[in-house]
Amino acid sequence: MIVCYAAGDGLGHLTRLRSVLHTLRPDGPVTVVTNSPFAADPRVAGGWHVVETAPAPAPDEVIVDAFPAGLKGDLTRFPPGVRVTHLARLLRWDAYRPLLPADPPRFDRTFVLEPLEPAHDAYLREVSDEVSPLVLIDPPSEPIDVDGWLIVHSGPDLETLELVAYAQDMAAAERVCPPMTLVSPRRPKGLPPGITHLDVYPAYTPGPNVERIITAAGFNAVRQYAPWRGRHRMLPFPRSLDDQFARAARAKREA
Repeated sequence: MIVCYAAGDGLGHLTRLRSVLHTLRPDGPVTVVTNSPFAADPRVAGGWHVVETAPAPAPDEVIVDAFPAGLKGDLTRFPPGVRVTHLARLLRWDAYRPLLPADPPRFDRTFVLEPLEPAHDAYLREVSDEVSPLVLIDPPSEPIDVDGWLIVHSGPDLETLELVAYAQDMAAAERVCPPMTLVSPRRPKGLPPGITHLDVYPAYTPGPNVERIITAAGFNAVRQYAPWRGRHRMLPFPRSLDDQFARAARAKREA
């Protein structure tokens, strides 16, 4: 049995895990430990079993997403004989490091999914037998066949509305009036008239008539829309442990 720790109540960790499992194609049943309400959505789930606390039987393999000792530093060293894999993405390491427990997990392998802060990278090399990059391959998806501008965000609603306002301000500054479509799991209260709402997942393949893509600067959005970087505009949001501003700046430099 494979147990995956995907802490968080949103969609980002599950989207990343879905791509990781598609890329690595591990054998055996998968149990996902998460409190995300999206985990049981059949569009999201990759055939995994969902629990909010770890199952009692010892797993054959553990996959720890993003936070090397769990979201709150609640994971400690796993028993001998359990293969432990870590999925590393950018963290605000100075904010996360104080959460590490006295006996943090060690990893048989760490896959680095994007560039890390030097101190974060150095720590993972201390606690990992092997550290290597991993290029994710997403499961196939149907294009989002809409005209004009595409706004994609899974919430919260205040951020979604801020992205919509950002798109409207850009359009006004450019003196254009494109059709706009919001893709989000729910229609936020106060969505301006004239904005079409779609609940579509996955949402990372724009159709041929999409002229611009507007998102936050989370890991999945920046990575998945990289092939359309010339059309992609990002509005980073503050996060306690993720650095969307650093990620957006790096993407801009690399464009």
